[in-house]
Amino acid sequence: MSLQALADQVRAGDRLATARAISLVEDDFSRAETLLDSLHEQTGKAWRIGITGPPGAGKSTLVAALVALWREDDAKVAVIAVDPTSPFTGGALLGDRIRMSRLSTDPNVFIRSMATRGNLGGLGRRTSEAADILDAGGYDPIFIETVGVGQSEVDVASAADSTVVVLSPESGDGIQAMKAGLREIADIFAVNKADRDGAQRLIRAIEATLDLAPGGATRPAVCSTVATRQGGVADLKAALHTHQQSLEQGAGAEETEHHPGQEDF
Repeated sequence: MSLQALADQVRAGDRLATARAISLVEDDFSRAETLLDSLHEQTGKAWRIGITGPPGAGKSTLVAALVALWREDDAKVAVIAVDPTSPFTGGALLGDRIRMSRLSTDPNVFIRSMATRGNLGGLGRRTSEAADILDAGGYDPIFIETVGVGQSEVDVASAADSTVVVLSPESGDGIQAMKAGLREIADIFAVNKADRDGAQRLIRAIEATLDLAPGGATRPAVCSTVATRQGGVADLKAALHTHQQSLEQGAGAEETEHHPGQEDF
């Protein structure tokens, strides 16, 4: 198949073509650059939501719960789940598509596991380019779930428009993660498994840490969720929409600043 034909099929929403295009990006980037160039005009529309945090916080369950809510709004949703790399095949090891199996049969949900392939920032090397392909294919929003490597998960902030840091009271390293740089990248904190002992204590600790932020900094929202029961997930979705609106307002103000009216000339 020619690259032009592949690009046309991606734009048409063909799932197999989309999967092939992402594989091309991962395996033969020199050829994929031509494909990405041809898709460029169709990108930049989708909202990219990063989901990060320590292992065991329930990120995949929370993503699945959020996707289910967006599907109730008839959205066409994609998930890029970044997994540790298999030392034998170089491919993704954990297989989030299996963990999200209930969603994988939905024709309007596209789930792709990508391997880190030795990348230390919590993302695969071509995660942003894979998101571009999904964007061109009409998926919006696109969730990017990082591998859960703890202190190194700051790369997601550059790949996402909104970043949710997921912590849980039983992970044991929630506050350590806050100190390790996740506080700086979080647009929203989600305390998952909020029905467990220690959840309120963790929420208070997060709030206390945020109180120490410099004046003028935008304060991240803090949400409580029990993803296995959809508890609090609607509130998290609402907080995400609030952040999206703040981004749009900020972009509008910047555009006004850089594009003065005719009377200013």
